[in-house]
Amino acid sequence: MPRTQCFSHQTAAIIYGLSLPRRLYESIDLHVASLEGRRAPRGQGVVGHKSSLTTEDLRLHTGLRVPGVEQVVCQLAATLTVDELIVAGDSCLRRKSPLSTSAILRATADAARNRPGVNRLRAALAHVRPDTDSAMETVLRMSLVGAGLPEPVVNRPIRVASGRELHGDLVYAEPQIVVEYDGDHHRTDARQYYGDIDRIWALESSGWRVVRINRSHLDNGAAVAIARVRAALAERGRNTPF
Repeated sequence: MPRTQCFSHQTAAIIYGLSLPRRLYESIDLHVASLEGRRAPRGQGVVGHKSSLTTEDLRLHTGLRVPGVEQVVCQLAATLTVDELIVAGDSCLRRKSPLSTSAILRATADAARNRPGVNRLRAALAHVRPDTDSAMETVLRMSLVGAGLPEPVVNRPIRVASGRELHGDLVYAEPQIVVEYDGDHHRTDARQYYGDIDRIWALESSGWRVVRINRSHLDNGAAVAIARVRAALAERGRNTPF
């Protein structure tokens, strides 16, 4: 690849480790962009893009030349829905090794005039939250909010009775409810499994109501997950719309 080109769009997003819809992994073609308005790259297995990016807009990530992650999110706006952009944006601001900040993402989107999908991106960024740990946590949060439930705080620190600080996936602080999303690794990783038991004991012993959700509870529009969280809120005296 000459220095006048870089990986872009979903290829760059995969290099950064952003959370993307499954359909974007179905093609093995590489997305490559030219810089400064040069002719779009061509070649077998290459999806070429003509861009106004300059060398100053590029970064090396895992040794590969890509635009800054904010520019990549703007590129994704051309093909992703608002909900998919929220998931991708959350993964950009993930709790461990975040790639950007909410302020920088919004500033980049505001400056991206006339870019395809930019209005969808701006709408999505209003719902992007930092400190997530997984795409499914984001999907669960969006499902709860979409059902009219209060928005929980993402990965809020919780001080339990022993003095230890824990993090809840999705936290309702005032009624002391923690909604935990358990991916498969909570079942298959022995260390995670044993740690979860002690962690939940510590939370419940400190007065917190723990609602555990897995992927099956997100079927049928997350009906089971929504019902369980709504019931927990009602138990703690929170009126919620039906």
